[in-house]
Amino acid sequence: MESRRLGANGPQVSAEGLGCMGMSEFYGSADEAAGKEVIQRALDLGVSFIDTADAYGPFTNEKLVGEAIAGRRDEVVLATKFGIVRGENGERLGVRGDPEYVRAACDASLQRLGVERIDLYYQHRFDPKVPIEETVGAMAELVGQGKVAHLGLSEVAPETIRRAQATHPIAALQTEYSLWSRDPEDELLPTVRELGIGFVAYSPLGRGFLTGRYRSIEDLPEDDFRRGNPRFEGANFERNLELVEKVEEIAAEKGVAAGQLALAWVLAQGEDIVPIPGTKHIQYLEQNVAAAAIELSDEDLSRIEAVAPAGVAIGDRYADMSPLGL
Repeated sequence: MESRRLGANGPQVSAEGLGCMGMSEFYGSADEAAGKEVIQRALDLGVSFIDTADAYGPFTNEKLVGEAIAGRRDEVVLATKFGIVRGENGERLGVRGDPEYVRAACDASLQRLGVERIDLYYQHRFDPKVPIEETVGAMAELVGQGKVAHLGLSEVAPETIRRAQATHPIAALQTEYSLWSRDPEDELLPTVRELGIGFVAYSPLGRGFLTGRYRSIEDLPEDDFRRGNPRFEGANFERNLELVEKVEEIAAEKGVAAGQLALAWVLAQGEDIVPIPGTKHIQYLEQNVAAAAIELSDEDLSRIEAVAPAGVAIGDRYADMSPLGL
């Protein structure tokens, strides 16, 4: 696995990371044992960049990741997040970015992960009640204390990024980016590139839709949150399936899977972009990792652009597009 640097002064990470959210929540039942096996196999394959958050589970995903990397800490660039506040029973309690919460959340994450330092610490969602300078200022204190190495932001506007960067260097911005979520190309990517900030693409497989494994809503577990996602609902599902079928056609000609083509496309958008596909299955992990070796020609990229131009997906990214969206 080749490596890429996140930002001008950020960490060197594997060109592809591993998103661990679905191992604990949202995508059907959790299987901690399987999740740990996937993480350890990812490390075996050279995937060094592991992504989690305190909100996943809630809280249980950090513990899972911490146990999975125990004894292999030096192989991992560990990223986690704070800001989406949840109760022990999963209650959604809003967003917080006040300095007191930042400090408490970091200490709690360090304990759950079983590590002394977080390599990349993101503000998961912006708190409109707290100036970004105050939040990032508190995060910068954690850097000074040695609890955090690098700072990140998730799902924020360009002006917020600029104000944050003026307070303390930001290593990475994490936002959804894929063949069916190309909004970052308008303002976010130009902004982070201007400022020397890396870009971490979550859901690079369109929450699994771009793999072609889902031909009907019934293919999803009953407790899967995607059943309430606008792009998976009713007529939107059928329209979006047409996009997948076109991607599958191009992928078949190249002798690769649709999901691999979609991942290769994200990787081809710039050396400063690192996708973090998630999975609960080793076979799909291995398939995703293999996508990093796929080379797309200019002709390939033109054909993909023709079938998946910006704005091609039908439906919003979330049922609720507020900062509370996960």
